[in-house]
Amino acid sequence: MTLTPETFTACGVGGTRIVADRLGDTDTPAVVFLHGGGQTRRSWGKAAAAVAERGWQAVTVDSRGHGESDWSEGGDYRLVSFAGDVEEVLRHLPPKPVLVGASLGGLTAMLLAGEISPGIARAVVLVDIVPNMDQSGADRIHTFMADRMKTGFESLDEVADMIAEYNPHRPRPSDLNGLRTNLRRRGDRWYWHWDPKFISDTASLPPSEVSDLDRLNAAVETILGDGVPMLLVRGQVSDLVGQDRADEFLARFPAVEFVDVEGAGHMVAGDRNDLFADAVLDFLVRQGA
Repeated sequence: MTLTPETFTACGVGGTRIVADRLGDTDTPAVVFLHGGGQTRRSWGKAAAAVAERGWQAVTVDSRGHGESDWSEGGDYRLVSFAGDVEEVLRHLPPKPVLVGASLGGLTAMLLAGEISPGIARAVVLVDIVPNMDQSGADRIHTFMADRMKTGFESLDEVADMIAEYNPHRPRPSDLNGLRTNLRRRGDRWYWHWDPKFISDTASLPPSEVSDLDRLNAAVETILGDGVPMLLVRGQVSDLVGQDRADEFLARFPAVEFVDVEGAGHMVAGDRNDLFADAVLDFLVRQGA
């Protein structure tokens, strides 16, 4: 087993090149991490390492328009296209992986495992996302991602200040080099590492499925109906999945297991990776996944 990431690529929907990393023995079952809309595969570094150290193959994927994956030439950022890309990545892995999806990645996992390819996953972990998310929290995330999208940043300190203002309960890092994984350097300025079309409402095919509650709930129902175990991991101080939204989801789908991560906001793995990784691994052990 190696804990040095191996990078590989897959040809996603419409020929979009999708980049992924894997850690661990390639013959072992995979845990596939799907990041949120303002992240890249690097956001899962510590969680992936913890999973690989426990004997799983940990795979982190850059979604289309993010990180090192291609931007969609046609502006196709539908959830079904994100999900189709992941389906192509899974062709490079042992069958029936565990899907761990945060925010956008969680919605992607819902449609992949519950609509596009039922039975493809052995378990699904939703990280701070439910179909009926809190709109005010979603709007706050959108505002954060859109701000400075065109003008960029003069320095990494500016980026750190903006993140600290958005996420005040997370300590501001003393070493800012880790921020480089979510940024691109163009000229003398730093820019977010995602396609502006994805967040600026100029995509020809936007992810409109995020507001189709009936469709997303039907996908969850299919996943659970197929006997696939599911875990919801919520950040206890999340403004996207408040306690009322979590309670509503769990009442509708009582088979879903639930973990509330103390001291974490919407970026659960980044805020409290120790508790997050333990919650995921404990769930997998309980389910015999």
